Amino acid sequence: MMLKAQVHLTLPVWVHEAVDATRAHPSDEDKVALAIELSRRNVDAQTGGPFGAAVFGPDDRIIAVGVNRVVPHTCSLAHAETMAFMLAQQRTQRRRLNEDEAGNSLGPVTLATSAQPCCQCYGASFWAGIDHLLIGARSEDVEALTEFDEGPLPADWTGELERRGIQVRRDILRDRARGVLADYGQLGGPNY
Repeated sequence: MMLKAQVHLTLPVWVHEAVDATRAHPSDEDKVALAIELSRRNVDAQTGGPFGAAVFGPDDRIIAVGVNRVVPHTCSLAHAETMAFMLAQQRTQRRRLNEDEAGNSLGPVTLATSAQPCCQCYGASFWAGIDHLLIGARSEDVEALTEFDEGPLPADWTGELERRGIQVRRDILRDRARGVLADYGQLGGPNY
């Protein structure tokens, strides 16, 4: 038996039609609205869990997007945020999105998420090179409305991010984000 030597993760095909990569998203609400729309489409198309994320550059344009693909890819790492980070890093060819290879700042990079990052995506945010984190629903919304376990975070998780230079803004369009989670929970959870 041969060991697997590569991993192949993809976004659903509908992403190409649903996302206009040339459009600017100037406000925090615009950015989170896109992440929530991605989460909604992912649930409606039955292509993954109820989570969406988008990485934006200093010009407020999309660098990459992600949706939850854990079940379709049988990969616990295929969360919306990590998918967006990996695709943004591949597109820019930078392991830290907000720095060049010499460590010079390239301007603010923003991650917008439909829901608060779980413990895995929280950790990935430290090293991906983002300056701003915008969040729709809270982790307690995720756990109350679905069967997901978001894992442990430090008591002062926002403070830990801010000490590392990542500004956090929560509860952006929270009710809209909660609506996607509630719909997904009513469908019976992670069957796709």
